[in-house]
Amino acid sequence: MTELQTSPDACVDAAIAAVGKDIRLAAPLGLGKPVQLLNAFYRRAAADRSLRLHIYTALSLEVPVPKDPVEKELAGPIIERLFGDYEGLAYLEALRGDGLPENITVSELYFKAGSMKGLASAQQHYISSNYTHIARDLCAAGVNVLLQLVAARGSGSERRLSLSCNPDTAMDLLACLRRERPGSYLSIAQVHPQLPFMTNDAEVSPETFDLVLENPELDRQLFAVPNPAIPLTDYATALHASSLVVDGGTLQIGIGALGDAVAHALLLRHQRSADYRAVLRALGGTASEGRFEQGLYVSTEMFVNGMLRLMEAGIVRRRVYDNLALQEGLNAGVITDTIDETLYGYARDHGLLPRVLDAGALVQGQHWGLLPEELALAGEALSLGGVMLANDLDDAVTRAQLLDRVGGRLLRHGRVIHGGFFLGPRDFYAKLCKLDDEARDAIAMTSVLRTNQLLRDYPLYCAQRRDARFINTGMMVSLSGAVTSDALEDGTVISGVGGQYNFVAMAHDLPGARSILCIRATRGTGKGLSSNIVPHYGHTTIPRHLRDIIVTEYGVADLRGQEDAEVIRRLIAVADSRFQDELAQAAKAAGKLPEHYRVPADRRHNLPDRLEQALAGYCQGGLLPDYPFGTELTEEELTLAASLRRIKALSEEPAQFLVRCVRALLHHPQHEEARHYLERIHLDHPETSREFLLQQLLLLDLEERGFLRVG
Repeated sequence: MTELQTSPDACVDAAIAAVGKDIRLAAPLGLGKPVQLLNAFYRRAAADRSLRLHIYTALSLEVPVPKDPVEKELAGPIIERLFGDYEGLAYLEALRGDGLPENITVSELYFKAGSMKGLASAQQHYISSNYTHIARDLCAAGVNVLLQLVAARGSGSERRLSLSCNPDTAMDLLACLRRERPGSYLSIAQVHPQLPFMTNDAEVSPETFDLVLENPELDRQLFAVPNPAIPLTDYATALHASSLVVDGGTLQIGIGALGDAVAHALLLRHQRSADYRAVLRALGGTASEGRFEQGLYVSTEMFVNGMLRLMEAGIVRRRVYDNLALQEGLNAGVITDTIDETLYGYARDHGLLPRVLDAGALVQGQHWGLLPEELALAGEALSLGGVMLANDLDDAVTRAQLLDRVGGRLLRHGRVIHGGFFLGPRDFYAKLCKLDDEARDAIAMTSVLRTNQLLRDYPLYCAQRRDARFINTGMMVSLSGAVTSDALEDGTVISGVGGQYNFVAMAHDLPGARSILCIRATRGTGKGLSSNIVPHYGHTTIPRHLRDIIVTEYGVADLRGQEDAEVIRRLIAVADSRFQDELAQAAKAAGKLPEHYRVPADRRHNLPDRLEQALAGYCQGGLLPDYPFGTELTEEELTLAASLRRIKALSEEPAQFLVRCVRALLHHPQHEEARHYLERIHLDHPETSREFLLQQLLLLDLEERGFLRVG
């Protein structure tokens, strides 16, 4: 029986009593961590060195901490407003401070990008594993305590729980533990009232867990990731990638600015087709596809805010069904998902509806909505609301009566989204909480063994995931087409492989599917500027034999099935032009390009200035806004943040920075107009020469951007 608890410490006591003093604790990726429970385990082990605590998790979320004093003045109130009373993870504070106690280990399988660089403990205990293998690997590691944040609905015997944001690995880890180590582990859920209650595969009974912790005094704000600003380069990349998405197909996109940019580009393509084609032409791309008349289906590891926006706009609306015969009929266009005589005939021909119903066939027919809920077996006959009918679906009267009840309705249990986990801004969570029953039923949060691979049901998943486009990001691509996305040459882990390898491999296994890896052409500024298309690299996430489509801000390189020399030519064509000759020379030196090769003249203009010129009018016209899905920042905060970013970027180029400083000291803006900006970050009365210089640089930038008049 599930035991109800109101105290995290009581849950720790129960765990120690059940599994002993060697606690191997698993907690979900991202939002699904029950922070108070995790912290209770951490603090108990920190206070009692006779305990051994090993935490296995991924994507540990933390509130940003600005380091620069001026940034702190700007960001402090914003952070307080966005994150409220969110309780941070104690082990992260220790990792970044004095370090973890010797009896506590934290192993992550995925880092927030770049967050663990330079932290030896995090780097040494990182576990590299495909997302689909995590449950297997944690079970093998001896996990004996599983924690999960859940949503709840109902009371008493009607009480139900939802794995909500993280059924991704929890379902499979629990199944593995039940199968391989029954009675040797403890599972604990913590209820959060603000967590969206997701149904379908995510909905479970309270008996799924040994303990359920619920106490209103523990409730804190959920961690929400603010919508990011989208850089111009990401918009350019996303526009190119969006042109590859096939109407009636399948979509997967990742988190962050690029994911939002792709979603916005798809919205433009559907809602403002002429503008979409114009901006794509300005980038040198082509829009072969138009509006989404058939709609898209989403099968994704991460369900992001942009996907919900696409669903609201009617773009994500193609329903798939967990029945191969139904799905193949829909794909072939011989039926639609509206119940009619044609669908009934198809169902009869393909065994979905036998001529004579038995109990099993009746349940299946009602599951899909082909048979009325009130239909029942009555001996040798059928009863429909008290009307007796022949138990013969080929009987004209029986079929007419059944179609009279269900005809014109949609098939039941169609899904437009299958997702493994979700994480996003506050309004995303709020919208999920407010979904009506029909919309909620169309979203199935489920295991990554379903979303990230084909092994569970290859024929069905192939039928559902037709014309799939899996859009993800990489850090660098070598001229061989190999991509690095998770780590550096020296082994430093930046993020993790997550599900990227799964999706790339799946793109090669699915008929009609493509993997699209988006990579910024360059990184850094000034003397630190480098190409992200490189001759070779000492770490690989995606091997060259799985190369497919690479997209940069300068275009699309289709590498699948190409000879090495052609792969190199196509990658150079989408590289930054400041590095093209260097890349070509390296390939020639390796014997991979003929000596007579020259970069085509029409690809010699891949430069940021050209990109800015091509998109400037569309940005000013509001077609490509900084925050397409809104922001919780005020106009004043947005203005100051943009100016401070420009000043910080300029400071990395000493010569230009010096010239800028001289100009700032000589100009005379209207201070009165700037007062509210300066007061906001406490620069109205600078106390040091550094603060005075920063004040003048800020005034100059605000003036040049049209926010101040010249005095």
